[in-house]
Amino acid sequence: MKRCICLAGLVFVWAVAGVRAQAALDVLKVHGQVYLIAGPASNAVVQMGDQGVLVVDTMREQDADGLLAEIRKLAGGKPIRYVVNTHAHLEHVGGNAKVSEAGSQLVGGNFGGQVQGDHAFIFAHEKVLAAVSAKTGGNSLLPFAGWPTDTFFQSEKDLYFNGEGIQLIHEPNAHTDGDVLVWFRSSDVIATGDVFDITRMPEIDLAHGGHVNGVVEALNRIIDVAISEQFTEGGTRVVPGKGRICDEFEVVEYRDMVTIVRDRVQAMVKKGMALQQVQAANPAFEYVPRYGAASATAFVDAAYRNLGGK
Repeated sequence: MKRCICLAGLVFVWAVAGVRAQAALDVLKVHGQVYLIAGPASNAVVQMGDQGVLVVDTMREQDADGLLAEIRKLAGGKPIRYVVNTHAHLEHVGGNAKVSEAGSQLVGGNFGGQVQGDHAFIFAHEKVLAAVSAKTGGNSLLPFAGWPTDTFFQSEKDLYFNGEGIQLIHEPNAHTDGDVLVWFRSSDVIATGDVFDITRMPEIDLAHGGHVNGVVEALNRIIDVAISEQFTEGGTRVVPGKGRICDEFEVVEYRDMVTIVRDRVQAMVKKGMALQQVQAANPAFEYVPRYGAASATAFVDAAYRNLGGK
């Protein structure tokens, strides 16, 4: 229940119980055992079955309570066992501590009952741990409870949960240096994180090893894994870091856009053009109506720097 009053043309709204209102989250069945929970700043992907719940990305800290409420509605009392982070940006990992602490893990067995841990394990590439933690005495991006507990450094890591093989595929130096694709093999769903974000042109985190060529390689990997039903449409579901559920065709379109703009910027760099000249030439002009001028400007700027522009 909410009340509101108007004062000098302003509207003030508060919850009677004093609880801050939560942004609405949308829940959609993707395929198989996998669901999409779409938040105001990013997507979370949830796989559930007899063994419990696996959550890919935990949104922002302020969205975590709403995310947990939706997971409880879907799971019907099943515990959260695993969290997987696709990369280290706060709109995707800010809720790590709350979601992990709301879960539990089986940490022992082969005696009169299995021992339950007091949190869900958090899986991520080791670059994510490096990004969210801090050296002794420094300030970390996340509290200790939100740091990954299980990291890997190889190109892939395999899990088996709820009767389904799950592959974590590291895509080095793409959107960041720690990007992971999460492939649910039986459900035929790929959670991409922000290497694929249909709400904007690629956001390349230069400070954390992002590179336009790595984005192209990551998109090519998604296309390699995905299998379309007909005419590159349908079939494998692809869940981007932000935006709606997609299929292989939409990833192909996005990859082609990134490649075209990259190649134009590369040609201008080879001519010795300055960044201001490249921006004035507007190499992403036909994509501005779809993705916005600010997104195109930021992408061209990052690509210019990646490709050796001075």
